[in-house]
Amino acid sequence: MKNILILVALLSVILSSCGGTKKEEEKSSKPVIIAYVGGYNGLVDADKIAANKITHINYAFVDVQGGKAFLTNEATDTVNFRKLNELKQQNPDLKILISVGGWSWSRNFSDAVLTPEGQNTFAKSAVDIMKKYDLDGVDIDWEYPAIPGDDGNVYRPEDKQNYTLMFAAIKAELDALSKETNKKYLLTTAVGGQQEFIDNTEMAKVQEYLDYVNVMTYDSQSKEKAIHHTNLDPSDKYENSSSASKSMQAYIAAGVPADKLVMGIAFYGRIYQLKKGWNKGLGDAVDKQIQGKGFTVIRDSLVNQNEYFRYWDDAAKAPYLFNFYKGIFVTYDDEESVKAKCRYVRDNGMAGVMFWEYSSDPKGFLLNAIDQTLK
Repeated sequence: MKNILILVALLSVILSSCGGTKKEEEKSSKPVIIAYVGGYNGLVDADKIAANKITHINYAFVDVQGGKAFLTNEATDTVNFRKLNELKQQNPDLKILISVGGWSWSRNFSDAVLTPEGQNTFAKSAVDIMKKYDLDGVDIDWEYPAIPGDDGNVYRPEDKQNYTLMFAAIKAELDALSKETNKKYLLTTAVGGQQEFIDNTEMAKVQEYLDYVNVMTYDSQSKEKAIHHTNLDPSDKYENSSSASKSMQAYIAAGVPADKLVMGIAFYGRIYQLKKGWNKGLGDAVDKQIQGKGFTVIRDSLVNQNEYFRYWDDAAKAPYLFNFYKGIFVTYDDEESVKAKCRYVRDNGMAGVMFWEYSSDPKGFLLNAIDQTLK
């Protein structure tokens, strides 16, 4: 009888242990929801961030100057870091990363990581900022290695290999710090959605150092015609349509595991004035680009208002607005397209979604759609 009781107790412990492991696996497999939060405009209103609906905040941006990661707006950045860290009181699992670079601050990446010494210096500087402000990781948004980005950006063929070596150096710094603190730190990157980015990097090697690869599946543009800028699937309304799904599959083909891939969602729309002779908006000739708007403004003041009518491209799984009287075309993500993206990510075993940028939808319409679909 005593042996039976011991056996029962052992089985109970084993089953309990198995149950705990399963719970941990379920937790780890929960889709990530990464919010890019812009600090470039000054103080962030952290009280308006729904911390319980996101898993990560990537703070944009940290500059690259003198070969190092550099806080150009240190006075406000330091306050923002403190305010964002306080959000962990609402969501203890929330991770906050610095995002280095971005469209406007990628000019000096190529010079900074040109040599092994430079790679180590840059890596240490980025990790030092993260450590100083008690953050959880580093995100690199280099736009772009080995190919042109913003006017004046330095780029060279060697960027292809140095991009990989940069991540190796940052990972080494993070691992060394982890041994000191017994804490896991994250290393991620934002990458272009175009094949040209893949061709000029070594993503199969790069991904070995990364936790997540955030694919910027937005900002598709054409100088000739009005196209979707952030559609899930290719459109059949015009030729050579790019799409988020094509980008994600291209990264898988390049050697990035699906469970590290994060699909980008646009919290803003791009707006175009079409040339005279417009017809249906989508696919018509473009005259010029107009200042875009955030989703809350688009939803509240344009959708089916003021002669802007919403259309749905079923092949592309994307909405657009067209003002026939003024010849103005608006391409954007809305709740329907966002839910389609979230389902795609979930059904294809991908890591989750990220979005640019939090403040563009202050009423939270799109984040609510993400939360409802992925929770």
